[in-house]
Amino acid sequence: MKKILAGTALALMATTGAALADDVSACLITKTDTNPFFVKMREGAQAAAEELGITLFTYAGKIDGDHESQVAAIETCMANGVSGILITASDTAAIVDSVTEARDAGILVIALDTQLEPADAADATFATDNFEAGRLIGEWAAGRLGDEAANARIALLDLTVMQPTVDVMRDQGFLTGFGIDVKDPNVNGDEDDPRIVGNALTSGNEEGGRTGMEQLLSIDPDLNVVYTINEPAAAGAHEARVAAGREDAVLVVSVDGGCPGVRNVADGVIGATSQQYPLRMASLGMEAIAQYAQDGTLPAPTEGKDFFDTGVALVTDHPVEGVPSISVEEGLDLCWG
Repeated sequence: MKKILAGTALALMATTGAALADDVSACLITKTDTNPFFVKMREGAQAAAEELGITLFTYAGKIDGDHESQVAAIETCMANGVSGILITASDTAAIVDSVTEARDAGILVIALDTQLEPADAADATFATDNFEAGRLIGEWAAGRLGDEAANARIALLDLTVMQPTVDVMRDQGFLTGFGIDVKDPNVNGDEDDPRIVGNALTSGNEEGGRTGMEQLLSIDPDLNVVYTINEPAAAGAHEARVAAGREDAVLVVSVDGGCPGVRNVADGVIGATSQQYPLRMASLGMEAIAQYAQDGTLPAPTEGKDFFDTGVALVTDHPVEGVPSISVEEGLDLCWG
């Protein structure tokens, strides 16, 4: 019988490494291997695997949204007989059939960063509360504008047409924090608030952020608030606003909190970012696989949530009353731990 492991016990699992069989192995499957967020996640998984005595195989899509490569990676992991798979899914619904096959084969599958659809398609999820991450930057942006928030012109730079859960939760969290009616909270782009200029897709990279920003600036050259799915997209949006002569007139907010992104907050490229902790996600995931391989124990979610919450903090040097935040200096000390 599979047992349930309380989240508070996860940090203790590193002690199980010596008791593991020599042939315990695991897979980490990320959306890409170039985004610094996933690079840090891989570092966390590799360090934990080495400490625990687990053989780790790593795979990644060619770009954000490369579902087929992730399906092929799961098939390879199953053929290799791994004990567990950690995955950040590009298509959170389409991947479910492959995940189900892996679980049916006795493999522990943990979603990292992005919940599957439905969430219980995986054995567990270790993630940032992405809705809360979005809500924090939305509330901060509204607070920075003050009364002018009622007249804001908002651009939303999202991820992909597939709208994975992380994409939707951050977008909808931002709009909720800003005080906008999100209509269907499970869908991006159905809002009718006149302050919204539009949504553009970025694939979560700098080039996509730049072209998405250019597209929305062509619709409304006076837009003055930009939500971005992540910090690479924010960097691209910044390039476009500089080229348009709007560097000092547009407020950019984002999610990730990587060291380069926090430095961009310090430099004024980003006004505020919600910091998440991918190294922690991956490390805890590897520890959970170690425990599962040892005695079949399953990780449990944070109380009151359907996932294990790995934490989030708003990073800015311009705090807004009523919105909890940490400074850039603090963010640099913590970035992607």
